[in-house]
Amino acid sequence: MYFDGYDGYGYRGASFEQRYQCFSASFIDKPHIETGDRIIMPPSALDRLASLQIDYPMLFELRNDDAERVSHCGVLEFVAEEGRIYMPYWMMENMLLQEGDLLHVKNVTLPKGTYVKLQPHTKDFLDISNPKAILETTLRNFSCLTTGGSIMVAYNNKKYYIDIVETKPSNAISIIETDCEVDFAPPLDYKEPEKPTAPIRGREQVAEAPAEEAEPKFSAFTGTGRRLDGKSSSHQSQPISSARSSEEKLSGAASRYGPSQQSAGSSSVNGTRQAQGKLVFGQNANQNPKGTSKEATMESKQEQPEKEVPKFQPFSGKRYSLRG
Repeated sequence: MYFDGYDGYGYRGASFEQRYQCFSASFIDKPHIETGDRIIMPPSALDRLASLQIDYPMLFELRNDDAERVSHCGVLEFVAEEGRIYMPYWMMENMLLQEGDLLHVKNVTLPKGTYVKLQPHTKDFLDISNPKAILETTLRNFSCLTTGGSIMVAYNNKKYYIDIVETKPSNAISIIETDCEVDFAPPLDYKEPEKPTAPIRGREQVAEAPAEEAEPKFSAFTGTGRRLDGKSSSHQSQPISSARSSEEKLSGAASRYGPSQQSAGSSSVNGTRQAQGKLVFGQNANQNPKGTSKEATMESKQEQPEKEVPKFQPFSGKRYSLRG
C-alpha cells in the first residue's frame, strides 16, 4: 500500500508523494465535501507536510495511472484512516475511479489563475436566475481548476456539471484569493436556431406567368347599347374596326353605282340611325328623308303611351231610395 522510504511512511526526498486507497464521502459521513474539491487525508500526511518547506495553501496532484487521468485538489482535514483518503464522488467519476482504487497523490505549487473558460453540460444551467452569482458562491469551496476537467455545481437540489475548457496562465491554476476572469462557452446541448429559407423567386415567377396570360385583354366600345327612353335595344354595338369596314364598303358601293344610289344609301343609313337612337349628331341631323317618314310614323304610334286606367273614386255611384 505504501512506498518504501523514509520514516516508514513511504515519503521520498523533499516532496510529498504517496499512494492511497480512495473512497467517497459517504464512507466517512461528511457529505459537505461534495460541494468542493477538497479531500480528507490521514494524520501521517500532515506530519510529513509540516516537516517539508512547502507553499501554502496545500495543493495536490491526483493521478490515476490506469486510466491516465490527472486532476488537482486541496485538503480539508487530516482525520482519515491510515492508507485511505476520502474525496467527493464527482471527482471519482471524473477520474474513472471505483471505491478502493489506488490513487497517486503528490504535493504541487500552482500559479494564481487570471482567466478561466467554462462550458456547462446542459443549457438548464443558464436558466438559473443568476448563474454567475451561483458559480461564484460555489467556487469559494474550490482551491484549483484543471484544463480538461469538470466541476459540479449543486443548486436547488439539482447538480450541474461544468467543463473547464481553458485556464490561464497554465493548465492548472489556483483560485484562492485571486481575481480571475470567467468566460462561458455555449452549453454542450445547445443548438443554433435554423435560419428560415428564402423562397425561390424563379419558381414563383414561372407560376405567376400563366395567371397573367389568362387575364382578358381590354377591348374598347364592346358593351351593350342603352336607349334614352328606357326600352331595351336589340342593336349590339360593334367594334370600331367593323364599323369602319362597313362604312368603307358603303362608300365603295356608292362610288361604283353612282351619286344617285349613293345618296339613297346614305339616306337609308341615316334613317336607320335616326330610328334607333332618336338623336343624330352631324351634318344630316336636320334632314328628314321621305323614305323614312313611314317608319317614323310607325314608331311614333308604337311609342305613344298606353291609355291610363281610370282610378277608383269613392262615393261616385248611383243613389237608390229605400221607398222604391
